[in-house]
Amino acid sequence: MTTPSFPIRTECPPGACVCDRDALLQAVDGDVRILRLTRDEEKRLIQRLENLASLGDLRHMEERLFQQLGVRLSISASPHEVRSLRGIAILVHEQPGLCRKTRQAIPAAIKKSMEQRPEIVFELLNEDGLFAGM
Repeated sequence: MTTPSFPIRTECPPGACVCDRDALLQAVDGDVRILRLTRDEEKRLIQRLENLASLGDLRHMEERLFQQLGVRLSISASPHEVRSLRGIAILVHEQPGLCRKTRQAIPAAIKKSMEQRPEIVFELLNEDGLFAGM
């Protein structure tokens, strides 16, 4: 088992998670960037996602998550009418090394931010809407 040269996330208690952290560490060509997300860093990330200022800020964070950790997000509105935040789908794609709790905490933090600033939701809905590109 080769250990990366940077501090990595501690393993979850046995049976509590299905992140396959050990398998990722043993893989020769595994993308270990996600292991940089220690518990302290995760708290900072969640705090940052809870305080988004705009859709541009959300898209910036989405890009940074992919660049630095390899985490892919899909954020989209329902093809049907959106009456509440339940109509906004936020999906954190599965990947080896990504803790189950983290996969749940990221969308919850983004939705909390959207509740605080509904203009983010309006911008998201307008992104591909009638006035897009104007």
